[in-house]
Amino acid sequence: MGDLGSYIRHIELLGYEKRFFPSQHYVYMFLVKWQDLTEKVVYRKFTEIYEFHKALKEMFPIESGDINVENRIIPHMPAPRWFDSQRSTENRQNTLTEYCSTLINLPRKISRCGHVLDFFKVRPDDLNPPTLSHIKKPEAFLMPQDSRKIAADITGPIILQTYRALADYEKNSKTEMSVKTDDLVDVVEKSESGWWFCQQKNKRGWVPAAYLEPMDGPDETEEQEPNYAGELYVVRKGYTAAQDDEITLKEGETIEVIHKLLDGWWVVRKDEITGYYPSMYLQKAGEENPTGNVQLRNKSAPPRRSSIRNSKSIHNQSRKQISQETYRRNSMKYVQNLRNKPGFSLYFAVEADEPKAQPAIPPRPSKDLILIHCSESTKSKIK
Repeated sequence: MGDLGSYIRHIELLGYEKRFFPSQHYVYMFLVKWQDLTEKVVYRKFTEIYEFHKALKEMFPIESGDINVENRIIPHMPAPRWFDSQRSTENRQNTLTEYCSTLINLPRKISRCGHVLDFFKVRPDDLNPPTLSHIKKPEAFLMPQDSRKIAADITGPIILQTYRALADYEKNSKTEMSVKTDDLVDVVEKSESGWWFCQQKNKRGWVPAAYLEPMDGPDETEEQEPNYAGELYVVRKGYTAAQDDEITLKEGETIEVIHKLLDGWWVVRKDEITGYYPSMYLQKAGEENPTGNVQLRNKSAPPRRSSIRNSKSIHNQSRKQISQETYRRNSMKYVQNLRNKPGFSLYFAVEADEPKAQPAIPPRPSKDLILIHCSESTKSKIK
């Protein structure tokens, strides 16, 4: 039996790693979310997964269909090949994703049994994978965020990006990771929430994106340009503004997102008001509540990048931050619905290059206006 009260809420396949020590092989990366909301990354070879599957079938012969095939509820698992190639490793990912989803939703006597819990618990090798300094660094191949995509759409090969910590950050929960100024971390997953899942030697956890910058140059090029037309989102969790340029919203309100920023604080519009709001508290209109974001929703909003001060940061060399006034001017009913369209040429004010305001030239007064302020004799001359 499993530990009393201990069970797994969700298992997400992040992708796989190509390793080169002690010889070239592949391991799958799983993000395991437990009942206490802790999240752990574990690495398993496919041969290990298959042996786990065979043992599970032996423990539950009825549910595995050994007695009557019609009673089978334990999912199928293909046998490993004699030699695992990168293509076979890649092609199994959808199968493993479906297997884990089905496994966690099986009756408790199976999904919470000791065999399942022990297999997905963190091992010493998960915390400190065996490697040698002169051996090539493992390559990570991450699954696309949209799990409905086929394996051929995987965005690899990817060597995890290395980022530098701008300042000290002390973790506030077990799922986070502390960093010190100038620490180097590898980013496993970039979430739009502004929390990035990172690893550093034997440590793994969520770190605020605001505290990280790439080694080779500012990453603002990854940020989208403002979309003043707006994109509809629904507020999943209310937030009260703590700064003048933030906006207060209540759960259930519908707003428009006009600028998505890397630190997880998006510029949103509510009627004629714009301001920063935590993206982790928003959900795209019309989409179902994503189960994978439950953990992030329960976290606090990440720090804003503007709050991190470091004179050595390459972010100080990046483009000038757009002010809320510029957002408002360019968003006024999306510039009055593009000046009611047909043939209207729209010019957006870019704060860094805005021309200085020219003094207004008063309109030339009409003859009737002049006559009001003239004497009768002058009036007769003008007429």
